[in-house]
Amino acid sequence: MSDATLHDAKRDPDDFAVSIADSIESFLVAVAEVSRGDEPDSAVPFLLLEVSQLLLTGGRLGAHEDFLPDERYEPDVGPEPDVDELRERFAALLDPVDVYSEVFDPYVPRSVPVACRISDDLADIVTDLRHGMAHYRDGRVSEALWWWQFSYLSNWGPTASATLRALQSLVAHVRLDQPLDELDGLDTDTVGTEEQLEEEAGRVMAAEIGAGPGLRSV
Repeated sequence: MSDATLHDAKRDPDDFAVSIADSIESFLVAVAEVSRGDEPDSAVPFLLLEVSQLLLTGGRLGAHEDFLPDERYEPDVGPEPDVDELRERFAALLDPVDVYSEVFDPYVPRSVPVACRISDDLADIVTDLRHGMAHYRDGRVSEALWWWQFSYLSNWGPTASATLRALQSLVAHVRLDQPLDELDGLDTDTVGTEEQLEEEAGRVMAAEIGAGPGLRSV
């Protein structure tokens, strides 16, 4: 049995922790492969599938009762792996559809949409998942489950949900032959009024999308 399964033959394959860890490892491996850019025409649909499957795993964590770590203080897992290369690969691969508009909390009245990047989102998600995986690989299963559950509720869950909406929108616009308009300057470094952001949200250059990541079925 390969190391990728993250558990030995004596452990129950239906065990909750094992299935969660396997799902997360599968996402990490798949995202790294997509970032290589070997199949750019399939990048967006592949990411749509992977993020969708990851959110199912997150839903299982969110619906579960609270996990409690064995130790009062989180053990040190060492330095966080650098994700800048992954971020840059996706920024290049997804250009010019990397930037999209998102509302962080739909229950906050009159929330103003903000500019986000799919490449930033994927790098942030990977960072959270790798942190928990470091605990899991060191045998701290309860710590890993606590971290994955906590960070799902506080960070990577909302981030993955926003990313999924952006990816699904891209696929829908192309498959339904509804090209997106120009972003009109929307970027993660800019801040506009609520009216400006609403007008700019979801608008990507129609001429460029054809030259961007393809949407071949997988």
